[in-house]
Amino acid sequence: MTTEKTYPKSFSHIGLSVPDIHAAVKFYTDVMGWYIIMEPSTVAEETETAIGQMCIDVFGTGWGTFDIAHLSTSDGIGIELFSFPNGVKQAPPFQPFNTGLFHFCVQDPDVEGLVNKIVANGGKQRMPVREYYPNEKPYRMCYVEDPFGIVFEVYSHSYELTYSSGAYTK
Repeated sequence: MTTEKTYPKSFSHIGLSVPDIHAAVKFYTDVMGWYIIMEPSTVAEETETAIGQMCIDVFGTGWGTFDIAHLSTSDGIGIELFSFPNGVKQAPPFQPFNTGLFHFCVQDPDVEGLVNKIVANGGKQRMPVREYYPNEKPYRMCYVEDPFGIVFEVYSHSYELTYSSGAYTK
């Protein structure tokens, strides 16, 4: 048995399926401030290009076409948006107890301001803004939804700062 630690991998990107690529790009650039690194474009099911072949490898055959756009956060994390014409156009029910991804998190020191902007642009606030260390430290958080039903969280401070202080100790 090896005792050598595995070097922690960095996060590259997350892929989100949305019902309307143009509405999603508008929401995430206007509200989240993310940069467009590739404007919306259409990918066709074909074997002549590397992207066509990769998509067949991932999705199988019979999907025809889909729209895709690439965005980036301020710290270089990629947001890959997909819009499939034949997919269900609503988010699945929120079921955090089942296996699988149930949220991602963004960081903004103005949690309340970002939550208000999300709501003003068609999203939802799922809970009140909460403090991790009331009367001790200014760490705040809130769960929200984008206009497409994708659940995510907003933190006021970095993940390391929030949890290195023992968020669950008394």
